[in-house]
Amino acid sequence: MNQDRAKTSSQDEKPILRGPRGMTYMGKPQDFKGTMKKLLRYLRPYAFQVIGAGIMAITAALLSVLGPWFLGLITSEVARAYQAANGVFESIEFGLIHIIWGINVSIGELALIIVGVHVLSAGFNYLQSFLLIGMTQHLTYGMRKELSAKINRLPLKYFDNQQFGDLLGRVTNDVETINTTLTQSIAEIFRSIALIIGIFAIMIFLSLSLTAVALVTTILSFIAVRKFVKLSQGYFRKQASSYGELAGHIEETYSGQTVIKIFNHQSKSKENFDRINNDLYSSAVKSQFISGIMFPVQLFFGNIAYIAIAVIGALLVLSDNAMIAIEVGIIQTFIQYVRQINQPIQQIGSIANVLQSTAAASERIFNLLGETEETPERDNLKKLDKIQGHVVFKDVYFGYQDDVNIIKGFSAEVKPGQKVAIVGPTGAGKTTMVNLLMRFYEIKSGSITIDGVDIRDMSRNELRSLFGMVLQDTWLFEGTVKDNIVYGSPDKTEEDMLKAAKLAQTHHFIESLSAGYDFILSEGGSNISQGQRQLLTISRAMLADRPMLILDEATSSVDTRTEVLIQHAMEALMKNRTSFVIAHRLSTIKDADIIFVMNDGNILEQGNHQELLDQNGFYAKLYYSQFETN
Repeated sequence: MNQDRAKTSSQDEKPILRGPRGMTYMGKPQDFKGTMKKLLRYLRPYAFQVIGAGIMAITAALLSVLGPWFLGLITSEVARAYQAANGVFESIEFGLIHIIWGINVSIGELALIIVGVHVLSAGFNYLQSFLLIGMTQHLTYGMRKELSAKINRLPLKYFDNQQFGDLLGRVTNDVETINTTLTQSIAEIFRSIALIIGIFAIMIFLSLSLTAVALVTTILSFIAVRKFVKLSQGYFRKQASSYGELAGHIEETYSGQTVIKIFNHQSKSKENFDRINNDLYSSAVKSQFISGIMFPVQLFFGNIAYIAIAVIGALLVLSDNAMIAIEVGIIQTFIQYVRQINQPIQQIGSIANVLQSTAAASERIFNLLGETEETPERDNLKKLDKIQGHVVFKDVYFGYQDDVNIIKGFSAEVKPGQKVAIVGPTGAGKTTMVNLLMRFYEIKSGSITIDGVDIRDMSRNELRSLFGMVLQDTWLFEGTVKDNIVYGSPDKTEEDMLKAAKLAQTHHFIESLSAGYDFILSEGGSNISQGQRQLLTISRAMLADRPMLILDEATSSVDTRTEVLIQHAMEALMKNRTSFVIAHRLSTIKDADIIFVMNDGNILEQGNHQELLDQNGFYAKLYYSQFETN
């Protein structure tokens, strides 16, 4: 928006790997503990739901642990009854099965209990998911609203140092990362810990010897998987980086096909693509190969555990030592538990990585929410009832950086109804002065008044409602032509809209569109020409009918004939209105009441067109330089 601004260094945040249209790949957070504490504060209002979901997840996990144990008891009873009947099926009589603490049940009852246990476990899992989904959706909904409100309160200088994709990523990708983590990981943490504790508690209760076997193989599996995860992380990060670079290259290449072909850059573009694609291929193969080894490794240690438990368990079943002898059903229980214990251990390992990404996403969101907002409004704000348009700049100093001023003691007076042109070389401070007038930035010292009222004594909304504005960079949104013209003027009638479009010389080209005023513009208005886009923004400003006008190279993208027509329409629009016109083509501002010639943040010359030419100074050199070739 501002050609004159000096870019300041971006904020001290961890570098982000960027993909197309805001896609971001986050590394580790700078302050994991501090960020997680802030996130926990966000969860405080939902403590009841989190605790309730945790209790349900633990209950569901403990219930699922009982299944293998009870099945083992049934197997032991079947083996005992079969042995007592000497292998004669007709003579088998099942007795009561002792569970614990004097509780005895029949096989049929225990089978029903197992079914009931699994049904209850599934029910508790559903309830905890229902609670967490509702909670996280409500939390992230509020977080997005807070981010949106924060962005609206940030000063324009904040956006000078930010990329659109980065802000988009914070509001979308980062919030969604938190949503996914809270929905899945909270329950998994409770569930996994409960499973591990419950399984090992029952294992120890049943057999210390087999528990030691299961524990050793589980620890070895965990250590091996952890090493592979650590080794693969570097390749996954490189893969993400290469993917982002590739996507960005493709986006730039496809959007710039005309320029690439004009300059015969196809071969160089293909070389860049091949290099990035090879890097992506190499890192993807290595990362997938290493991560693919993890499952066979876990399967290997799991099979060792099965074999060891089967062999040692068989020896214990056949042992005559009552101190270590076990029933055959315990072997079945342990085999199931060994298979079951791997899953929560994997979950805890993956959750640790997920929490790193969540903390990185949260840190970026909290950094945005912690940014310095616009200067608070003063007390006892004033409101102008009848606008004259008398604008006075008095000894204004301003700089985009604290230690560098680009506006240095600027003073000027604009009388009501005057058409003021601001001209000068690039970087002179032309657009900066308009930004200060609109309070997009706050001046360091001096004052700017409208009809005798300091603009800092007016609310920003009230101040900006006084101006209609047309910028060189057009902004249109996806929607109908009509919606784009009436943007900001919802109280205007269709008749008013048609009148504004005709004044702006827009009506004719709109009527030539397939659906007229109901024609759907694509994002940014890319399905019409640049000149047509600028005509629509001029129509929008005309319809707004504000007391004062700001035109920043408003006709830079229209042809000469249309420009002449628009100039006549502008004359009618600017009549009896204070107007500020920023122009590089000096031929377009010959009829300005007063021209401010700026350079290096101050006014060098001022006067009307003929007076400035007669002075044969800076303006005259600028003006004649545009016609030297003629």
